[in-house]
This record gives sequence, C-alpha cells and structure tokens, in this order.
Amino acid sequence: MINFEEELKNFHPSLEIEEAEDAIYNQDLTDMADLMVDVIKETKEEEE
Repeated sequence: MINFEEELKNFHPSLEIEEAEDAIYNQDLTDMADLMVDVIKETKEEEE
C-alpha cells in the first residue's frame, strides 16, 4: 500500500511551475473593475 505521508515528504515542486506562478502573479492585468473605473472617470470628465 502507498504511504502518502512518505510520498509527500519526497515531493519537490518543479522549478518551472514556481517560475510560471511568479510570472503570472507579477503581471499587472486590467480586470473588469479597472475598466469600469476608467469608463466612469471618462464619463465624469466629459460631463464637466
């Protein structure tokens, strides 16, 4: 039978995966909330 505790002790994550995580998390991505804030700012500026 597989001893999962022993297997987990031997597990080491791939460096490639860790590097990919860093690249993904460090990107400054625009989401819908950012887009809505920009649209609201532009609308207010046009009204003035």
